Amino acid sequence: MAQRKLYGLVGQNISYSFSADYFAKKFAKEGLANHSYVNFDLDDIDQLPQVIENTPGLAGLNVTIPYKEKVLPLLHKLSKNATRIGAVNTIAFSKKGKLKGYNTDHYGFKKSLKPLLNPHHEKALILGTGGASKAVAFALRKLKIEYDFVSRTATDVVYAYEDLDSTIFNDYQIIINTTPLGTFPNLESCPPIDYSLFT
Repeated sequence: MAQRKLYGLVGQNISYSFSADYFAKKFAKEGLANHSYVNFDLDDIDQLPQVIENTPGLAGLNVTIPYKEKVLPLLHKLSKNATRIGAVNTIAFSKKGKLKGYNTDHYGFKKSLKPLLNPHHEKALILGTGGASKAVAFALRKLKIEYDFVSRTATDVVYAYEDLDSTIFNDYQIIINTTPLGTFPNLESCPPIDYSLFT
């Protein structure tokens, strides 16, 4: 009998996630009856080692908000891209139980954005400064697109939302939301910017 393999999503308040349903269908389609996928909804990332220890057959994990950066100290190794990005969304388990972090967010973002680009798309504003924003920035560098960040608090290298005006917006051709705003269940929420300035 084939050994049972379990995979899962690590995050906080992730009851909305469609990952478990997606992988259940994918495993069924591929004839992988011994594979399953569950959510690990954690109040704190420090709970992860205990989850791993108490979950037989766990073979890999996906990581989502708010743990893409916070999980790094718990990993034994990072891929080159994950090291460069500073965030992970995938954890692979070795046969010896070592945890290696990867980041595939940058690949998915780059692949989805590239067909939409035109020659005038030279600069981007990235809304948010969390783990997802780091993967987006990495992808933009690969695409040779300049970028700046926007956050709730301004620094020497980050705009604050209240700083944004028509002069700033006119300097950017792409705006990317990497914040949780607009995700389930608050689909109508959005970053606090004046949308009339560019719509």
